[in-house]
Amino acid sequence: MKYEIWGLSGTLATEHQNQMDYAEERLWYWLDQIDQSCNRFRADSEISRLNDSDGVLTSVSATFELALRAALEAANATQQLCDPTVLPALVALGYDVDYNELAQREIVELKKPVLPLGVSAIHLDEKTHSVQLDERCQLDLGSSAKALLVDLVASDVAPSGGVVVELGGDVAIRGQGPEGAWAIGLSDSLRITGLEPRVAMGNGGVATSSMTTRTWRAGDVVVNHIVDPRTGSFAKGPYATASVAARSCVLANAFATAALLWGEEAGYYVAQAGWSGRLIRHDGTIDFVGGWPEESVNA
Repeated sequence: MKYEIWGLSGTLATEHQNQMDYAEERLWYWLDQIDQSCNRFRADSEISRLNDSDGVLTSVSATFELALRAALEAANATQQLCDPTVLPALVALGYDVDYNELAQREIVELKKPVLPLGVSAIHLDEKTHSVQLDERCQLDLGSSAKALLVDLVASDVAPSGGVVVELGGDVAIRGQGPEGAWAIGLSDSLRITGLEPRVAMGNGGVATSSMTTRTWRAGDVVVNHIVDPRTGSFAKGPYATASVAARSCVLANAFATAALLWGEEAGYYVAQAGWSGRLIRHDGTIDFVGGWPEESVNA
């Protein structure tokens, strides 16, 4: 099954045909839940209300709490390079509207970089299910929430058989497909041609982050959507694209994003964490890390 949401394409596949109805129900359930809680472009979403709360302790839903904990897990696993407090930095880069609208703008103003406040500015009270943000702290959970979504759907469906859930390059895998291991396609583009390299993978997650997608021009500068929290500016490292396989899509997404910021040390950090990766330099050279599986290409 193919689907589209938030300007992204996705795929849902199950080992057995009789799983599909339930898989679709869980997919649309979690898409709706994440959209209501974590879509910063919706004025009525939880994250928008929290970002406008002026430091007031705010009750949050179970879904938002799941998404926030996933974002904090991603931050802690990557030396805070995956920082959920980057929204002011994204806005300073011009990313203040949905990407489809941003891409159509003829003029985008590039403002002075804004350093994110970091996870210490987020106060989650799990007993009262509430969150308080320090002054000037604003959240963007988009990347980790998307990865969490596919993990949640896959885990819901897995008891009845193998399943793969993909959205915008984030993939959650559980069990096997109809013919054994799932063949996962890898792309650094939002356009799928069918000629992308494929790898056989089992339980876990795989994610791809790239400086070449979701870019826009601000004056003479081509800006990408990945914020380096150490500078408040956009990613500028030696790798253009990073794919990582890990035990969950949340972690795979976190390390794929951080790999673009770690630079030449990316391979070390990915391997030290126990994951595998495929890192593509700007000249097209590929560095494989930590036992990345053999690739094949459909002719």
